[in-house]
Amino acid sequence: MCKVVFIGLLLLYSTALSHWLIGTFGWFGAEKDPLSGIFLIILGQPWVRWVDALPEALWPLGGAVAPAINAIILYFLCRYLGAKPA
Repeated sequence: MCKVVFIGLLLLYSTALSHWLIGTFGWFGAEKDPLSGIFLIILGQPWVRWVDALPEALWPLGGAVAPAINAIILYFLCRYLGAKPA
């Protein structure tokens, strides 16, 4: 079950990241949307709150990387729980 949740999180993260890139830079003829990164904020909770500590120029990068922290935590948690003897 843990593997399914981890893969689901990775799929959501990749979808949100591509939506943010397409909306921010107007790729594929899409209009630029200032709220295109909202899904990254939701997936990056609670780490996205620490983005304010970064210099303002790094805020977009910090917001984009925050969900990866959750994915890394979930990966190691799955490995730890899977390695326990039954």
